[in-house]
Amino acid sequence: MSASRSAIWWGGAAVACAAVALAAGAAQEPDRSAAGVYETGRLGLITQPDQVAPPVGPSYGVGPYPLYPPELAAGGGREVVERDCGLCHSTVYITMQPPLPRAAWQATVQKMIRTFGAPIPEDAARAITDYLAAHYSPETRVR
Repeated sequence: MSASRSAIWWGGAAVACAAVALAAGAAQEPDRSAAGVYETGRLGLITQPDQVAPPVGPSYGVGPYPLYPPELAAGGGREVVERDCGLCHSTVYITMQPPLPRAAWQATVQKMIRTFGAPIPEDAARAITDYLAAHYSPETRVR
């Protein structure tokens, strides 16, 4: 017998032995689910965790939700930023940004106008960029 036929014969014999073992195990174990018997312990070979009773009453574990965004740094242009930027998003988005150089703030303001359609006039856009560069740049960021 060639090596490939021998491997096929032994493989087939292993499958046949496994099928006989499974059939013997099934014959010994009655079908409990058909009889309506469901256990929480061992189902087949997979161990199931015991059932846990749900907690009684409220069980909230969260801290207080901040109701107000952090204030922007005081300075000229703050009102313009709160008015025009606050139309579309919270000013939290400004305070949580890393310190950015003036060019990055200018590009961000232009992106809000051109890409997202923010209704900001050109003079207000300059005032917003000036304010952000004066208070939220790497050199001047107030913590």
